[in-house]
Amino acid sequence: MKRHVLRWLMIGGMFSCACAHGERTEVIVRNAAELRDALKLLRDDTTLKLAAAEYGGGYAVANRRGLHIAALDPAQKPTFTGGNQAWHFSRCPGLQVAHLKISGQKHNGLNIDDGGDRNQRVKGIVLRDLEVSDIGPVGNFDGIKCSGLEDLLIEDCRIHGWGGQGIDFVGCHRAQIRRCHLQGKAGFSATAGIQLKGGTADVVVETCSFQNASARPLNIGGSTGLEFFRPPDAQAEAMRIIVRQNRIEGSECAAAFVGVDGCEFSHNQILQPQKWIFRILQETRAPGFVPCRRVTIHHNKIEFQRAKVRTELNIGDATAADTFVFHDNHWTASDKPQESRPQLPVKETDGRYGP
Repeated sequence: MKRHVLRWLMIGGMFSCACAHGERTEVIVRNAAELRDALKLLRDDTTLKLAAAEYGGGYAVANRRGLHIAALDPAQKPTFTGGNQAWHFSRCPGLQVAHLKISGQKHNGLNIDDGGDRNQRVKGIVLRDLEVSDIGPVGNFDGIKCSGLEDLLIEDCRIHGWGGQGIDFVGCHRAQIRRCHLQGKAGFSATAGIQLKGGTADVVVETCSFQNASARPLNIGGSTGLEFFRPPDAQAEAMRIIVRQNRIEGSECAAAFVGVDGCEFSHNQILQPQKWIFRILQETRAPGFVPCRRVTIHHNKIEFQRAKVRTELNIGDATAADTFVFHDNHWTASDKPQESRPQLPVKETDGRYGP
């Protein structure tokens, strides 16, 4: 596409070029002062290209459409260090963020939300090739926090060390998380790796890897205050979730199903959970909420040690564990192969037990 120079912006004592690509405007910034000045002039449908530099933290954008923020050179990531949050985007449909390094925030690394309007989700968010680390370290603080979003893609991100969740969804719909790596870190409280709660629905988590990624690498559902559900009349923490082709190593369990209504968990590799393999729980018990139910677990390869995993499934009360379906899973107790068969709430079809 032909590039036309529209104007020159004087930002922070240095000139940056602003160009139009069709109807988009491109602004190049090279340091924190230039970035803060560029945000003051920000319009819809703007691309900010950031040169490799240290930008600090504490950036906030609200009510801007079609904003794209990315490294000028993807091989040399701009770095955002410290502050309460690196970035907070509120009601920014069409937002794309790519090729950034975020580290050392006290609260959230990247926070994207609907501005508190629980009936109007923000659409078209893309997060790609982000490195997020050392968030918190203690408390309910997330690497990437998403609230009230729709048509969301998170891919090729690496998250290492967080206090709450590596990736936290509250009331997000029609989303994909793929090819991400989440790794826990000593000294960080880390409640969950990926958490899908608060009315979240129609989400696919695929081809991700989890390494000691908190007590619950995958928290499918959760516990949400009623005032935070999106939509407000949701009757389950999560609905219609697909988790497939992931690698989950270590942690207390591989996945927790917590107040979910409909999930497929398939073709995953589970390696050496430390206490249980799965948990089936009900934490939100308000009137009208359905019990944790309708989960199908199939074609997974599960390797554990019988010395550590005495109870394969931790099943809480007020759940509908009898609605779960198990088939074609391969279970191996590596230290006692003859004790590989799990105790399940229902009979498994075509399971394999042992090497």
